[in-house]
Order: sequence, then structure tokens, then C-alpha cells
Amino acid sequence: MADTPQQRAADIRLLVLDVDGVLTDGRLYFSPQGEELKVFHVRDGAGIVQVLRAGIAVAVISGRDSRAVERRMTELGVSWVRQGVGDKLASLRELLDILGLGPQAVACIGDDTPDLPLLEHARLGVAVADAHATVREAAHYVTRLPGGQGAVREVCDLLLAARGAAQS
Repeated sequence: MADTPQQRAADIRLLVLDVDGVLTDGRLYFSPQGEELKVFHVRDGAGIVQVLRAGIAVAVISGRDSRAVERRMTELGVSWVRQGVGDKLASLRELLDILGLGPQAVACIGDDTPDLPLLEHARLGVAVADAHATVREAAHYVTRLPGGQGAVREVCDLLLAARGAAQS
């Protein structure tokens, strides 16, 4: 019998997030001056802070570069932020080596096909509700909420609940 998402979530020590489509709704906004703008959901940020306080590390691995991402992650206390990444799996493996963790300690949230290698490598691969069909099919868990609208908070709550259940 396959492990449930809750069972997979119990031993997670690292949460890896994509940005566009996961921490945001996936739309790209540009100011008249050409500056890229991003909208982040405050509940996702609150969830990130809670898992960090619980001892779960959080990292961002994104294919795009954005100053807004750097600023928001700094505000939340997320120190591992890799942007403009072509090979997301290589970036994850680098982080796992630094932290001394294996893939069994990792949860990854993604929304599109560049995220598939991360989800397939992780103990808990998560797709946001509005993810590409291929990503939803590959995921161990699909959120009820879409990217940029509380999906990250939903996963943070799952990790915290599973950790509490595992300790009781």
C-alpha cells in the first residue's frame, strides 16, 4: 500500500518552492518602466514562517530572476533562494549536499513541467490545484487552492499537522 500524503509529510525537513504559479498566480506583471511586479499571498508567507519556526528549512528554486522574490524571501527568513536556474534538480541536489539530507526529507511544490524532476525526486511531490495536468498526475498531493492563493499555506499546514501527529 502506498504512503498517504500525510505519512509522506511526517518526516519532511526541507520544503522547496517554485515561484511563478506556486508563490504567485503565475501571471507576469510589468510596470510602465519594465520592472517586473509580483503578488504574493500573505497567508503563504505566514505558513512559511510557521514551518521555519518548527525547524523545517525552506528554499526557493525558480527558473526566472526577480528582485521582488529576493525581497519577499528575505522578509520571511528564507535564505536559500536560487533564481534563473536551468537545472532545478541540480540545484536541489546541491542544497541536499549542503544540508546533509536525502530526498526522503524533502517536499517540493510545483506547477509546471520544469518542476517535474523536483517532484519526482522528493518524498512528497505537491502540485498546486491549477498546475499543468502532467504535474498533477505526477504529484503525491494536489492542493485544493491554486498557486498564489494560499496553496503554499495549505502545504505548510499539512507538514505541521503531520509533524504533530508523528510526535504524539
